[in-house]
Amino acid sequence: MVWENNASLVLLGYGVILGVAVFLVLRISKNNKISNLRLVIQMAAVTAIFFGLLIGPFNTPRYRPLGIAPRERLVGTELLGTQLPDGIPVPVLACYIPHGRTVTCPIWEIQAYIFPFWDTGVGYDVFYSTSGLEKLAIVFALFIGMSILFGRAFCGWLCPFGLYQDLITKLRNVFKIPHRDFSERTNRVLLQARFVIIAVILVLSFIFGSYAILGTELVPGTIPGGPFGTEAGIVGFINQPYCLVCPMRPLSILIQIASGYLNYSYVSQIAYGPLYIGGHYLTSINVPIFVIVTVWAFSYRRFWCRLCVLGGLIDIFSTHRPFNKMALTRLIKNEIKCTKCGICKRVCPAQVTEVYEKRGGDVTTSGCTFCFRCVEMCPEKDALKVQIANKTICKSRNWLKTS
Repeated sequence: MVWENNASLVLLGYGVILGVAVFLVLRISKNNKISNLRLVIQMAAVTAIFFGLLIGPFNTPRYRPLGIAPRERLVGTELLGTQLPDGIPVPVLACYIPHGRTVTCPIWEIQAYIFPFWDTGVGYDVFYSTSGLEKLAIVFALFIGMSILFGRAFCGWLCPFGLYQDLITKLRNVFKIPHRDFSERTNRVLLQARFVIIAVILVLSFIFGSYAILGTELVPGTIPGGPFGTEAGIVGFINQPYCLVCPMRPLSILIQIASGYLNYSYVSQIAYGPLYIGGHYLTSINVPIFVIVTVWAFSYRRFWCRLCVLGGLIDIFSTHRPFNKMALTRLIKNEIKCTKCGICKRVCPAQVTEVYEKRGGDVTTSGCTFCFRCVEMCPEKDALKVQIANKTICKSRNWLKTS
């Protein structure tokens, strides 16, 4: 059980580092405690997500071209039987292969379980004992439960791509370049576009999986075949359509290769199909999109969060009816103490205006990533506060007077 000892030491080391960092953040910084604490948690979370929660077994290759990495531990299988061998669908952008199978992007699982793994007994180096409908039910149940519990706090505090955008913002601040804002109309259009993309993804996945689901091939080349049941003509290259455009995949690959957790030979192998330029993960679509998103994120804070399909799904299951009535994490505004100074609207990275515009009470809204920057910068004591299960975890204070 050498790997367990190694895992314990690694986790202990990271725990000590995290504890020291939190102490320094809370001790040194008095005016930006929430932002700095969030950065520490983001860095700890991204480390855990990228490296499979650091629980090994270490020095054991899951698949030869992928290199040596702790990907063999299938938490879904060991903790939940055989229902989730692909990993827990935590609402963060965590690519399937690069990030191991501990945390997996729910969008990938939703697409893959519709096609090509609807009723197959085998997936990518895993075995399924459940039907496609059962797998989808498990993913949605866990996803909806986590969305109701924490809402888009996953986006603001845990998502790797959220951290990437925040670091780009810090880089822009170093050069003292002012950020730009979208018009309110454009911002609303971008937020609504997420739901259109969700609909397109689900429709495409259903069309690709129509033979397995309905027994009818709606598009030629969608009958699963080959030794693994995943090769289906051209559709074999686009069976998870959103993954072809998601900018998180190229970022994952770059970080994994740079850290030695992924062999470049696997990414650079020649793949057949019109959409691939560097293998099954770097494509002629997602690489340009990653570059474009990076450039735009330099000018517009949290640009991708406005278009993120995963964030849109969390919004549906946390801020829209009937789920908003069950949501446990809320942003509360005291109308009496609010002076309409407008600071909350100006400091919001996602340009959420409802916190400023709504009169009072629960001002949690679609688009808010729960970064709590508005709470941190509000100069009126108790005007804004964050509650989880009706328990206040942080609230605004008169920091101008304190300073």
